[in-house]
Parts: sequence; structure tokens; C-alpha cells
Amino acid sequence: MTAKRLVSVRILGHEYRIRTDADPAGFARIAELVDETMGRLRERTGVIDSLDLAIMAALNLARDLVAERASSEGTASHDERVRALTERVEGLLRGAGPPAG
Repeated sequence: MTAKRLVSVRILGHEYRIRTDADPAGFARIAELVDETMGRLRERTGVIDSLDLAIMAALNLARDLVAERASSEGTASHDERVRALTERVEGLLRGAGPPAG
């Protein structure tokens, strides 16, 4: 059993200290992917709220994961459903504008 380590990562300018038993370098690469995905979504959609960006990033990354699994299983229908859901959520969030307050 691997001991848990405290790993610091930066996502959208915020530092997070995560306790994990994952390889620190590998975990840092994962955090970079999340940061890049959220940054790209912020630029593309204009959404500023970090929770909305996190949800869109999770949907995008899950879509990629489902597509990868589907390609290894030989089905693409899951990917199409996730893609449609992701586009719908992004469209709704773009239409909502920045939160009040």
C-alpha cells in the first residue's frame, strides 16, 4: 500500500493541496489537463463562474473518457449522447450570463 502524499496543484490560478497516493508527477499532469480544459472553456464560452466551468470541464473530460471506452468496445452511441449533453449544458450556461451579485 502506497502512503498518501500532499500534492500542490494550481487550477485557474488557485492552489489546491490534495492528499493522494498517486504519483505526484502524474497527478500534476492530471491537474494541468483540468486547468487547460477549464481555461479553454472560459475563453470559448465567456463563463466566469468556476463551478460552471468545473461542470463543463467534467462533462468534456467525461465525454473524452466515454469516447475512449466506446472505441475500445466498438460503440459510439454513448459518446454521441454525452456530446449532445455537453453541448446543451454549454449552451444553457452561455445563455445564462454571469451570475448576479
